[in-house]
Amino acid sequence: MDKIWLKQYPAGVPANIDVAQYPSLVALMEDSLKKYANLPACKFMGKAITYGRIDEAARALAAYLQSIGLERGDRVAVMMPNVPQYPVAVCAILRAGCVVVNVNPLYTPRELEHQLKDSGAKAILILENFANTLQQVKDAVPTKQVILTALGDMLGFPKSLIVNYVVRKVKKMVPAFELKGAVRFADALAEGQRRSFKPAQTGPDDIAVLQYTGGTTGVSKGAVLLHRNLVANLLQAEAWYQPALKKIPAGEQVHTVCALPIYHIFGFNTNMMLSMRIGGCIILIANPRDLPAMFKDLAREKFHSFPAVNTLFNAMANHPEFNSVDWSGLVISVGGGMAVQSATAKLWLEKTGCPIVEGYGLSETSPSATCNPVDSTSYSGNIGLPMPNTELTLLDDDGREVPIGTPGEIAIKGPQVMAGYWQRPDETAKVMTADGFFRTGDIGVVDERGYFKIVDRKKDMILVSGFNVYPNEVEDVVTQMEGILECAAIGVPDEKAGEAVKLVIVKKNPAVTEADVRAYCEAHLTGYKRPKVVEFRTELPKTPVGKILRRELRGKS
Repeated sequence: MDKIWLKQYPAGVPANIDVAQYPSLVALMEDSLKKYANLPACKFMGKAITYGRIDEAARALAAYLQSIGLERGDRVAVMMPNVPQYPVAVCAILRAGCVVVNVNPLYTPRELEHQLKDSGAKAILILENFANTLQQVKDAVPTKQVILTALGDMLGFPKSLIVNYVVRKVKKMVPAFELKGAVRFADALAEGQRRSFKPAQTGPDDIAVLQYTGGTTGVSKGAVLLHRNLVANLLQAEAWYQPALKKIPAGEQVHTVCALPIYHIFGFNTNMMLSMRIGGCIILIANPRDLPAMFKDLAREKFHSFPAVNTLFNAMANHPEFNSVDWSGLVISVGGGMAVQSATAKLWLEKTGCPIVEGYGLSETSPSATCNPVDSTSYSGNIGLPMPNTELTLLDDDGREVPIGTPGEIAIKGPQVMAGYWQRPDETAKVMTADGFFRTGDIGVVDERGYFKIVDRKKDMILVSGFNVYPNEVEDVVTQMEGILECAAIGVPDEKAGEAVKLVIVKKNPAVTEADVRAYCEAHLTGYKRPKVVEFRTELPKTPVGKILRRELRGKS
């Protein structure tokens, strides 16, 4: 495809960057922890925690992990929402030469058991709110060392005591549990301070993170992300964001809203780690579904960057408390994880003056592969251009490149692409081409300027009388209708056509009827794309990151 996209790069963004300037994520972290010691690294519930404090706690925790027998390459699970203990845990685990296994804290016991067994995690740092889940599988997993933390543990006296009391006794958010031998976070730090820490010699090809895919395509697999993969991707993102970051007044610390869960690769690398690299401060949001609490947190801050998914942008822009927040500092809103819908992008731009620039990536690509230029003034409807040092191509079923304008499977090559799936060479072989491209399973098209657009997942495509119907297109059209909050399009069996389109809708305006929807679709969609079945619901099933689970809707249809 001859890298036709490079001509569209914004001024000042290079085609290639030096992705080897740090030998490991540890070296990058050590650099920032020292350089920005007196600056806040994160804010949580109104409390600022400095890089120096993160450094001190992480060093103690790393020493503790080594003292309990953990060795280089051992896997350590982290099962927490966005709390200050998360960056401490990550810095400690990597410093000790171990591998971070990010775990969704909302996992069921079955899902947790699978991930702990599959990764072979020897230890876990877990928020006590989820300890009951671990208790149910403890005897069946190899994870014997447990470090327990509570929500307020890093808030300082007396706030930590008050927050922990309210969480446990007033809100009753900690189900009863019993985990024999578990050590409290504060005790682990105290013990670690008494021990000597031996820095691990970590290199670019060592494993940094096992990032489990959501399992939406079957069994959840661990993407093996090396230190060099993650370093490359956050440096790529830093280079790409420069045109927007330059708008921030000199000397003002970059504040980023961290509402994306850190256990998700988008929140982990493009939010937490990138912020650390640039000496920024992340505003930690433990539960983005609690919008009133989130607006309260944001109302006390001036912030510049907001990475999120379409569902969060949409929910916030439609919330009555939206204007309680000062949006004037916002220079970059990055949408990823799922398709950004034009109705959401339009409303966000109207309300904040900052357009959503949509990007694209996967757990397997650390995550960012493409992004729209951050100096864009409007929503484009595509996933943008390949990042520096990154190649994209579109392949047919036989692995041949398709011409410009023809849909094909997106394949990605670059320093951010994973080393493979953890202990699954067969699965790795299915997705990697002989010349090093990762086949994503997403169908896209590219125009003559080099802008890519997703038309859908292979498995989500609906085949109506031999015509391909892409759910993203149907959903994008319908969400622009007045009175519609969100919707999902799925395929259902149909005697005549093989499959037909079913539309599941959440209304913003209760007065909207099925007849209104059908009339709108008739005006905006060609015959075979129109829904045969229309269903209204109060909410759509979603992953914790906010992706709509079409698979679950198909199971119930």
